[in-house]
Amino acid sequence: MTRTIFMMATTLFFFGNVTGQNNTPYWQQHVDYTMDIDVDVDKNQYEGEQTLVYTNNSPDALDRVFYHLYFNAFQPGSEMDVRSLTIEDPDSRVGNRISKLSPDEIGYINPTALTQDGKKLKYKVVGTVLEVQLNTPIQPGAKCTFKMNWDAQVPLQVRRSGRDNAEGIKLSMTQWYPKIAEYDFQGWHADPYIGREFHSPWGDFDVTIHIDKDYLIAGTGYSAENVMGSSDFEAVKKGKNGKKTWHFTAPKVHDFTWAADNEYVHDQYEGPKGVTLNFYYKNNPEIAENWKNLQPKTAEMLAFYNENIGEYPYKQYSVIQGGDGGMEYAMCTLITGNRKFSSLMGVTAHELAHTWFQFLMATNEGKHEWMDEGFTSYISNLAMAKINGDDNPNPHSGSYGGYNFLATSGKEQPQTTHADRYASNRAYGITAYSKGAVFLAQLEYIIGKENVEKTLNRYFDEWSFKHPTPNDFIRVAERVSGIELDWYLMDWTQTTNTIDYAIKEVTSGADGTKVTLERIGLMGMPIDLDVTYADGSQEQFYIPLQMMRAEKPNTYKGMTRTQAKDWAWAYPTYELMIPAGKEVKSMIIDASMLMADIDRENNGWGE
Repeated sequence: MTRTIFMMATTLFFFGNVTGQNNTPYWQQHVDYTMDIDVDVDKNQYEGEQTLVYTNNSPDALDRVFYHLYFNAFQPGSEMDVRSLTIEDPDSRVGNRISKLSPDEIGYINPTALTQDGKKLKYKVVGTVLEVQLNTPIQPGAKCTFKMNWDAQVPLQVRRSGRDNAEGIKLSMTQWYPKIAEYDFQGWHADPYIGREFHSPWGDFDVTIHIDKDYLIAGTGYSAENVMGSSDFEAVKKGKNGKKTWHFTAPKVHDFTWAADNEYVHDQYEGPKGVTLNFYYKNNPEIAENWKNLQPKTAEMLAFYNENIGEYPYKQYSVIQGGDGGMEYAMCTLITGNRKFSSLMGVTAHELAHTWFQFLMATNEGKHEWMDEGFTSYISNLAMAKINGDDNPNPHSGSYGGYNFLATSGKEQPQTTHADRYASNRAYGITAYSKGAVFLAQLEYIIGKENVEKTLNRYFDEWSFKHPTPNDFIRVAERVSGIELDWYLMDWTQTTNTIDYAIKEVTSGADGTKVTLERIGLMGMPIDLDVTYADGSQEQFYIPLQMMRAEKPNTYKGMTRTQAKDWAWAYPTYELMIPAGKEVKSMIIDASMLMADIDRENNGWGE
C-alpha cells in the first residue's frame, strides 16, 4: 500500500512537471483597435469609443480579460503614489506630487459601457486594471469583438503622461486609452501601473481624434501630414463643433501615442530608405537651432541602427517635444526639448534605439527590463561613438562603472526581479541600463565582437514583430557562435554572482614561467591573458571556460594567440606554463576591459 501511494505520487509529480513546461509552438495574440476620441482642451477631458477585435491564438479558452487603465495611477492613494512616498529614493519627477493633485488635476479612465459581441459584460475597476468576466469564453483560434465607451481626464503631467508639462506642451497622451493586457505562454500580464513600463499585444490601430482647430497632433501611425508626399491617407479635415478631425492608421504596432500643442513647429527631414523623419517642438527661438541640428544627426542614427540591427520597417518616425524626460513609443518618442545639443542628441539616440529593442522585438518590460533598456544603451553607446567620432576603445565604460558600483554595494538584486519590485530606483536603473548594456558588451568578450554583431542581426530577423524572452536571445547567440551560453544567461541575469579573477603567483624556472591564476568570484569566465615579453613582443594565452564547449575565435589578429587547456569552473586555481625562451616582462587578464571583473587591481603582474 505504501509503495503504491509512493509510485502514484511520483507519477503525478513527473507528469505535472512535464505538462507545466512551455512546450507548445510559438504563438501570440492579435488585437485590432478602432477608436474615436473627442477632446475638450479647456477641461482637459475627452470621451472615447473603442472597437477591439481580439484574436485568441493561444491554445487556451479565455473566460476573462483584463484592460489597463493607466491614467488611474495619477490619483492620490494610487499604488504609484504610495510607492513613490515609501521607496527610499523616489523619482524626483514624481515625489509627492500625485498625493497633492486636486480633483481637476488627477487622471482617470472611466469605462461607461462594455460589450462582447453585442452583449453587456460585467466588469470591475481595480486601480489601474479593469477586470472583465466574459459571457462566453474565447475559444482557441476564435475572434470576438469588444466595444467600450469611456470618459477620461488628462492628469497634470507627472510621469510620462499628462497635460501642461514643465516645458508648456499641452498634451502628452501616452497610455491614454483602455489597453487590453497581454496574454502569453505565462498567462495574463495585468500588472498594475506602479512606476515602470509596459507589455501589450501586437495589432493594427485606426484612430480618429477630434480636437480644437488650433492644435497640431504628432504621434504613432500615418496621417496626411506626417509622411512626405503622402496622398494615401485621409487628410485632416474640419470636424464637429468647429474642431479638426485627425485620422491615423498604424499597422503592426503594440501601442498608440500622440501629443498635441497649439505652438508646435513641424519640420520634416528625409531619412534613409525613404523614411520621413518628423520633428515637433515648441515655437521657441531658444531651442530652434538645436532642433534643426538634430535632424541630420537623427538620420545618421537611423542609418546606424538599420545596418547594425535591422531595417526600420515603417514609413515615418517622429521626435516630439513632450513628456518629462525621454520615453519610447511606436513610431515616435516624447522627449523634453529644452536641452543642450549633446543632451538632445543623446536622448534621441537612446529613444530611437528603443524602436528595435522593445518596439520591434517586444520584450516584457516588467519581467525583462534589462533586455530593452540594456540592449538600447549598448547600441546607442556605439551609435553615439560612431557619429561623434569618439575613439574610446570601450564606449560602454560608463555602463561598466555603474555596474561595478552596484555589484560591490551589497544592494544588488538579480535581473530577474520584476521592474516594480526593486528595493530602490537606483538599483533598478543600474541593473536595467548599465548591467543590461554590459551583458552585450561582455558577450563580445565571450564569443567575439563579430559574432555579437551577427547575433543582433539574426535576432532581429527571427524575433521582430514578436515577444522574445532572454532564452530566445541566448539561443540565437549560441546558434551564431557555436558556443554554449546557458551558464552565462543564468549567472549574469538570475544571480548576483560576481566575476573576480587574479594572477595569484608567478614563478620562473628552467622550463619557463609558471603562472597560477585564481577564480575568486563565483561566476566563471574564459580568460584572455596578454603577456608582454622583455623584447617587446606580445602573446595572448586564451583559456576557454570548459562549460562553453567551444572556443571564441581569435579577435586580435595582430597578436600571437596560444590556446591553452580548458578551465573547469569548480577548480578555483589554474596553472599555465609559458615555455622558456623569452623573458616575461608583464601580463594582464583581459586587456580589453570587456570582462566585468569587480577588482581589476589583481588582474596584472609585472611592469
